[in-house]
Amino acid sequence: MKELGVYGAMLVAGFAVTYVWRFLAVLAIGRLDAESDLLLWVRAVATALVAALVMRIVTAPAGLLAEASLPAMLGALAVGVAAFQFAGKRVEIGTGAAIVSFFLADLILKSL
Repeated sequence: MKELGVYGAMLVAGFAVTYVWRFLAVLAIGRLDAESDLLLWVRAVATALVAALVMRIVTAPAGLLAEASLPAMLGALAVGVAAFQFAGKRVEIGTGAAIVSFFLADLILKSL
């Protein structure tokens, strides 16, 4: 039961951090050209940083994630990417699918 509390905290923190920046972007976007060279560069750098962070978490996990199995993490990554692609490139659906599949896979693999 303790693990579910940690997973819940990770879920809340992840969504909170993401949506604060999205809210600030909504406030700023009225004044910016979304297709300007500067914003295209910022989007590319942000995407690269997120991809690098995800791969670092999967390949070299720390803390509680270090106890999770590699198959659970890789499976969740694959499910998240597939859900993102098939759900109209919606980040929330891809993230949610990855989180749920990770929790389920990790719990199943630990019970074996």
